Amino acid sequence: MNDTATDIAPAGPSSGAQPLVQVDNLHIRFVGRERTIDAVNGVSFSVDAGEVLCILGESGSGKSVTLRAMMRLHPPHLTKMSGTVTVAGKDILGLGGSALSDLRGPEVAMIFQEPMTSFDPVFTVGTQIMETVKRHDGLSDSAARKRALELLEMVQIPSPERRLANYPHEMSGGMRQRAMIALALSCRPRLLLADEPTTALDATVQIQILQLLRRLQRELGMAVLFVTHDVGVAVEIADRIAVMYAGRFVETGPVRSVIRDSQHPYTSGLLASTVHGAMRGRRLEAIPGSPANLAALPPGCAFEPRCRYAEAACSAAPPAEVWIDPTRMVRCIRATAG
Repeated sequence: MNDTATDIAPAGPSSGAQPLVQVDNLHIRFVGRERTIDAVNGVSFSVDAGEVLCILGESGSGKSVTLRAMMRLHPPHLTKMSGTVTVAGKDILGLGGSALSDLRGPEVAMIFQEPMTSFDPVFTVGTQIMETVKRHDGLSDSAARKRALELLEMVQIPSPERRLANYPHEMSGGMRQRAMIALALSCRPRLLLADEPTTALDATVQIQILQLLRRLQRELGMAVLFVTHDVGVAVEIADRIAVMYAGRFVETGPVRSVIRDSQHPYTSGLLASTVHGAMRGRRLEAIPGSPANLAALPPGCAFEPRCRYAEAACSAAPPAEVWIDPTRMVRCIRATAG
């Protein structure tokens, strides 16, 4: 660990058997005047301290909705949530008021997909980082400025002293994303939520950001919940992977195991539709059809209309979880328990 990172104390590994994050049977429904969206439909998972869990799936599968529920960022007047979400022993769905505000930052922090719309455009980046550490750590102006400078150095922003005085629009996309990471890490969170943080970046900058996140995660001992639609990103960043479709996890397990031996047809379809160097001269195998309509989910498997292996039983009821080994879950009638 370098000297700069030492100033941002690591969260460290979990000392007990309980996971840092425990989510059980989470349901999220958005209720509007014209329709109701069942965005998340019975998701359960856990994340240990120092572990990276990646949620992988197409747009509209419920990935970001799940992530935002960890900080209660959904509009309460439109959102119905049930199940349990526990972070560091705290019941997230039961918190309110100042207790919820105190959780955001020191316990759970988030890197948003587009930092240009996440930073306030009328304040400098340095001011916004300083405001956060002053709010949660009670630092003086000078101490907060020193912490902000250390954070920009930690995320390897060049000329960090000068960048403190920059407004968000004065930074490149990659630099803004680094600044967003610095802001998220400013209060040494135990859990970091990353909502497709590299989607808007070019390939060269993307890999730099992923390597930076992985290094900081290991140095600071954080748990990370990472959302992406890109298989290559998931392989680069994750310890475990959860493949999501129509608000449900359809396959979970260690990332190498899932990628090398996918068991769900949707996971196989995602892998087959990913471009890589060995595909030169071959036609891309796209998944047929369109993603499921979350306002009118079918009574059976939501992937059945797009699945090449579909049979009559698939449309009768949603498939149950099948554990093919102690670390691998598949939600498909073709799966066999280990």
